[in-house]
Amino acid sequence: MATKMLKFVDLERAMPEKRSVDARRVDFDEIYDEYDPEAATAQASRCSQCGVPFCQVHCPLHNNIPDWLMLTAEGRLREAYEMSQSTNNFPEICGRICPQDRLCEGNCVIEQAGHGTVTIGSVEKYITDTAWEEGWVEPVKPTRERSESIGIVGAGPAGLAAAEELRRKGYQAHVYDRYDRVGGLMIYGIPNFKLEKDVVIRRSDLLERGGVQFHLNADVGGALSFAELRERHDAVLIATGVYKARDIKVPGIGLENVFPAMDFLTASNRKGLGDAVPAFDDGTLNAAGKSVVVIGGGDTAMDCVRTAVRQGAKAVRCLYRRDRKNMPGSQREVANAEEEGVEFVWLSAPEAVLGNGEVEGLRAQRVHLGMPDATGRQTPQILEDSSFTVEADIVIKALGFDPEDLPKLFDTPGLEVTRWGTVKTDFSTLMTNLDGVFAAGDIVRGASLVVWAVRDGRDAAEQIHKYIQAKASAAVAAE
Repeated sequence: MATKMLKFVDLERAMPEKRSVDARRVDFDEIYDEYDPEAATAQASRCSQCGVPFCQVHCPLHNNIPDWLMLTAEGRLREAYEMSQSTNNFPEICGRICPQDRLCEGNCVIEQAGHGTVTIGSVEKYITDTAWEEGWVEPVKPTRERSESIGIVGAGPAGLAAAEELRRKGYQAHVYDRYDRVGGLMIYGIPNFKLEKDVVIRRSDLLERGGVQFHLNADVGGALSFAELRERHDAVLIATGVYKARDIKVPGIGLENVFPAMDFLTASNRKGLGDAVPAFDDGTLNAAGKSVVVIGGGDTAMDCVRTAVRQGAKAVRCLYRRDRKNMPGSQREVANAEEEGVEFVWLSAPEAVLGNGEVEGLRAQRVHLGMPDATGRQTPQILEDSSFTVEADIVIKALGFDPEDLPKLFDTPGLEVTRWGTVKTDFSTLMTNLDGVFAAGDIVRGASLVVWAVRDGRDAAEQIHKYIQAKASAAVAAE
């Protein structure tokens, strides 16, 4: 049996000195290296089976990590897989892209004791990939079919997790998405070197075989009104995610070759999927041979800088207004980026984009971290007379995402949103102020992790089930 596994990353290794892009690692596919089963068994055997499993506590899905590690150590891989997938709809995806260093692995007792974490994500990926290879992964099979149908807007992780759980209960799950493929940011936002697209497609195919019905290129709020969607289904789940790119107001930001992160990443991913991408082919969204500056410090920024490196950029810099320890993104991602030749310009804020029509450079200012604000984070303060300039042929804005104006987009002004623009739901039921309309994932909590979206989708499915049951009971009582 051919086995593949994540290469274990030593988070304690010394950070390399700044290197040119040409001196970066030759092997970029760090998560696809061949790995033998003995290594997985050895890693799983290191679990101390804590009385209080902090790895499980800090996993948003509360996966039964110690139990499936023990089963893996004993060579009982099918049982390990069954336990893993019982709480996680996409273990092979979370094993690849979860920031384990700040979730399960970062809270491993062995890691805290200074002996190096059990590589939980690697083992999770290994047992699930093995399950796929051995044919253990099967579509859901409801014990009975129900007549009620649920409309789900959004084919990202929250919508897909909810669809699978609803199908498990026998509901007719219909997923609507405005794009031409299933997966949301997993297909178009996350680079292939972190998450192979065939892994996402394989999972969506499985859901379809399980009875989930997909309606792609569906313009909800346009050709398909939200009101019509509510009429079609017994309940509706909004799981659109957040796609509106945050902007920055500095002189020159409107110059050519200044792009939002998703434009850059989507072009690269579509090219990898074999689509025609004119803006990539003509060099506009291709970093090859260019100096690239990425503004931001989250995981999306890391995806951008590492994609630019793989496209053959001449130089790649990441400009971030705080220091390394205050970066919101995964430290493992930062370490990988540095290893690949990315230069991080810490404590720097953009002042102006320079150029005549097209970008030629970026002027920035040095930053000092002042007193903590109400959230405990130190407030960036610009240092006077500290301006400096970096060369740039492409500037990428990776400043995070905000929700779109859904009441306007869906032509449903009665849909309540919070002051941040996220959809407002009841904390217990996850239902909006509109009867039978629920919401889950990033559109409720704001831009977050795939694993949290999966958790939210599972919770939403349970609440929709309770809602349908309550309606049925009320209808019987009224007869």
